[in-house]
Amino acid sequence: MFEALGEVLVQRTTVPVPEAPDSCCVVVTGDDVSYVQHYFDSRGTARLYAMTFDGRTWTLERTKPDFSALDFCQRFTARLSDDGATIDGEWQHSQDGQRWTRDFRLTYTRIGITQ
Repeated sequence: MFEALGEVLVQRTTVPVPEAPDSCCVVVTGDDVSYVQHYFDSRGTARLYAMTFDGRTWTLERTKPDFSALDFCQRFTARLSDDGATIDGEWQHSQDGQRWTRDFRLTYTRIGITQ
């Protein structure tokens, strides 16, 4: 679930898979085209991701240590569908920040909200 709260965007995720953590992300503005995503999950993990969104393509990248050690690099790249109802992307990881390997695909789908 994504929710705009004033100047920040909050993303809450509940995953129905025991090995995957539930999480909360807070996105704050960096400059005109970049943002910072603060990530927190049910394991106690806290990370910072450099984020961009140009209206169609969403990227997240973590390539340097922050609140936790950098045991591996991560990145996420996704595209917003033409109708704005779906975000389809994939997470990747890298040991050296150069050679990337797919972790998993991820699709967000807008659901109807009733008032």
